[in-house]
Amino acid sequence: MNPHQDLLAADAEGVRGQRGIQSLDSTGQLLDALLLAGRPLPLGDLARLAGMPSAKAFPHLVSLQKIGMLARDEAGNFFPGPLSLELGLAALQRLSPLREAEAEVAPLALATGLSVALAVVGPLGPTVVRLEESSRPQHVSLRIGTVMSMVNTAIGRVCAAHQPADMLAGALAMDAIRMEGAQPGTVSNADGSLRHEYAERLQQIRAQGMDQALGRPVPGINTLAAPVFNHAGQLALVMAVMGSGGSYDTDLDGPIARLLLASAQAVSWRLGAIIESREAAVR
Repeated sequence: MNPHQDLLAADAEGVRGQRGIQSLDSTGQLLDALLLAGRPLPLGDLARLAGMPSAKAFPHLVSLQKIGMLARDEAGNFFPGPLSLELGLAALQRLSPLREAEAEVAPLALATGLSVALAVVGPLGPTVVRLEESSRPQHVSLRIGTVMSMVNTAIGRVCAAHQPADMLAGALAMDAIRMEGAQPGTVSNADGSLRHEYAERLQQIRAQGMDQALGRPVPGINTLAAPVFNHAGQLALVMAVMGSGGSYDTDLDGPIARLLLASAQAVSWRLGAIIESREAAVR
């Protein structure tokens, strides 16, 4: 089940027993099928994905066109219309990244048995704004308000990996004041370009979709961190799990990393980011 289906299931549970309009339920199936496909579809394919005959689907699609929820190209494919776009933008304007991420924090901590942190890019750099402590005793010195190094911490490097190049140079110049911060000259050249090793690490983070820090900045504490994106593809926040060294699998292809990535991508989906399905995300 992908994030959209998760939310639909929750909504369905909330209105169970309430009387609805059956024809609108069928219309909703068609809209859901188009959304999950992620591309324009002809009548036959759209009806098949919605699980109904084309003859039944067509009148619904005509009505959706009339009100602007759908449009149709010259090849006859259906795609979201102007009303869909306006409704989507209105919903996005009401979203709060932290509020949307909050729904994932406690379940992720429970599922992994680890501490979970959320960080955003604040005026001084990557700043921890939410911390769910693990049920297991851990000596984690992280606190809400802690500003993380963009060089020596997984949370900070994930932030750095998704910063525009013109902003990153200025951000790195302030790294020495952050937790476990580095001197600018250790990662940047005199002209502001990144040193090869650090640039390669950031590229690796973008390719892998997350980062890890083993025993740093807190000795004996391992961290996995993953990005959350908004509808514009920009970094909204970073989600991280932390636990004592040896207490969990820190492999980037391991079960804990998969749970973290699934949670981060679920929040990204809620914020309007274009992502793969939940199944693909944790495959």
